[in-house]
Amino acid sequence: MPSKDTRGFSEISRREIGCFRPRAFTRGIGSSEVLVKRLNLYGKLNGHKGCVNTVHFSPTGDLLVSGSDDKRIIFWNWVAKTETFSYVSGHQGNVFQARIMPFTNDRTVITCAADGQVRVGQILENGHIYTRMLAKHQGRVHKLAVEPGSPHIFYSCGEDGVIQHFDLRSHSATKLFSCASFTEKKQAAQRGIRLNAIVIDPRNPNYFAVGGVDEYARVYDIRNCRWGSGSCSDRPVNTFSPCHLVGSANVHITGLAYSYTSELLVSYNDELVYLFQKDMGVGPNPQEVSAEQFQNLEQPQVYAGHRNSQTVKGVSFFGPRDEYVVSGSDCGHIFIWKKMGGELIRLMRGDKHIVNCLEPHPHVPFLATSGLEKDIKIWTPAAEDPIPLPDNAEEIMRANKQGREDRSRITLTPDVIMHVLRLQRRQTLAFIERRYSRADLDSDDEDEDEEALVLGISDGGDALSDDGLTSNSRECNIS
Repeated sequence: MPSKDTRGFSEISRREIGCFRPRAFTRGIGSSEVLVKRLNLYGKLNGHKGCVNTVHFSPTGDLLVSGSDDKRIIFWNWVAKTETFSYVSGHQGNVFQARIMPFTNDRTVITCAADGQVRVGQILENGHIYTRMLAKHQGRVHKLAVEPGSPHIFYSCGEDGVIQHFDLRSHSATKLFSCASFTEKKQAAQRGIRLNAIVIDPRNPNYFAVGGVDEYARVYDIRNCRWGSGSCSDRPVNTFSPCHLVGSANVHITGLAYSYTSELLVSYNDELVYLFQKDMGVGPNPQEVSAEQFQNLEQPQVYAGHRNSQTVKGVSFFGPRDEYVVSGSDCGHIFIWKKMGGELIRLMRGDKHIVNCLEPHPHVPFLATSGLEKDIKIWTPAAEDPIPLPDNAEEIMRANKQGREDRSRITLTPDVIMHVLRLQRRQTLAFIERRYSRADLDSDDEDEDEEALVLGISDGGDALSDDGLTSNSRECNIS
């Protein structure tokens, strides 16, 4: 049997003599550990004037779209490492996600941002961009989830706890429900859980999962929503959490990902990454599950070594059959683990500061990443030999673990809590003041006409002048 380091080349030889069908060969070679260990920097894409908060390959993989603190959306020919075109998004805050809708000939882009807006940009036949607001959350919106294979349907979740459903064939969004704390559902005034992530199960698109500022990843069934009544019940069909985090007040979810077999990957702030099988859930209401029942559940696979503290980081699967798990880290490295067993096999320096975003190519073992720097990095298996873990890998992981443990021992005094609340109140008042001073306030209201902009395509040099921005954009938003 060939060794791990030669298996990839053995499969290439077998393909040449006709022993592999093309699709089977692509999947086999793409999952080869030898290729993952040969991942190396292919190039950098430079063009944004702020931190790059989102990267996304088009469905074919030919293009890459990105969004940034500079409020621009850029399309890239990533192979040539060149900018194809860019446009001003229309957002008033840092762009957190941009996605190309499938089966739209790469002409429809949805975006969300720190201003709470969810927008769509349409590339017109004359080369201009038409962009308009679809809906608005009362707080930042970090993630969107596109229904697999649909050119029309997607979801958003925001820090207001609200989940919204969109169909681009209509002119309005549907507010499904507000996600509330399990411990507060019996209270008269429920406070929404701030949501950071939303994903759709690719095997059954009726199911979607959300995660935010508590320990539970919640899975919902869209079929349970009563469309005609104008409201939906906040009752998940399943919930997931590591048993040792149940009842923790200082953890929250920053990233979610579904595998093609409906496994749910969950990344926790200043904790670890966990992989849940479908039978590891505790049902619709974890408050009804005893501690003994939690302990008897099969425990999820754990991925350790990184640090997820300072920003809202994503997490993803990698490989044609999701054979690997990838995450960024506060130490500026990209961590790649085997999905089965959790062994760390690759550690790459992805940013001088923090790596936030990781986007696998849809068809080949390539990876796009971004962080606090203003560029995008493309990784391909181009190294001549497999690259081992760096000599200081244990030191890096030990420092990350120490940082997590030190933070877990911090006790917030009443004075510190009041100081944080005062700062939050000042930020809220400042936001309200800016919001109501805008001349286009009326266009932002849901009951009024939607805001729309028609913008010319930019080659990257002058795009910011349309929005009154300068090259000194504000620093990345750290949550």
